[in-house]
Amino acid sequence: MRLRRLLPVLGLLAWTGCAAAQESSPPRDAAGAWELALDGSFRRCGLTLAAEAGPVGQALRFPAGCRRALPVVNGLAGWRQDGELIQLLDREGQPVLAFASPEGEGPRSAESLGGERYSLAQGGVRPAVPDVPLVTPAALSTLPSARETLRDGLAVAPATAAGVTGLYTLDRFVEKDVCRVRLKADGAQVQEDCRDPGLALFDPTAWHYEAGRLVLVARRGHSVELIPVGEGRWRRDPEIGTTFVLRRVEP
Repeated sequence: MRLRRLLPVLGLLAWTGCAAAQESSPPRDAAGAWELALDGSFRRCGLTLAAEAGPVGQALRFPAGCRRALPVVNGLAGWRQDGELIQLLDREGQPVLAFASPEGEGPRSAESLGGERYSLAQGGVRPAVPDVPLVTPAALSTLPSARETLRDGLAVAPATAAGVTGLYTLDRFVEKDVCRVRLKADGAQVQEDCRDPGLALFDPTAWHYEAGRLVLVARRGHSVELIPVGEGRWRRDPEIGTTFVLRRVEP
């Protein structure tokens, strides 16, 4: 008799334990491929929210190029799900960015402590703000600012995006013409016989030009910004790491 009376209680406890376990684990659809983007810019990065445990929360993975494209990822060590909230965590397990579910369609949105707004879209779907034509109307009509014009002495940025298109070679600190990339109106393409593993791995497939800045976008989504340093010549901004200079070799 006692056993019969205890069975409903044990069943209720088992059900409660299962329900608590389900609530404490992240939803299955949260793990997978996502894209993090800085609102109002071309800077974006592909993230993998892994299902397995990481140093804090669940494991978080991203390409090395993301550290330059989006410096905020340098402080990330994991992620977790808190109800409908997706949190990207620092090394202490504290949320750096907390993305709530959007109202209707569209990416999740979060604001950093520095006041920057970021978007998080699932499955590599690009957020609406950076989703712009490769050659923007502003690039066709806007001259570079005085700050951009004088940044490198007499270097002047092209007045239009049409002035940027053409064939460029990558010059390293010692070697010249180690790899060539063509910037076309509909995208970017690394040419055959590229002898630079860095650019081949970056593999730019798109580009943007606006307000005197040239932005190369990699196949995986991260990007690098370049500023003019002379007629037909561009270098990475900021100038960090190895030398990265593009030089036009064809009008």
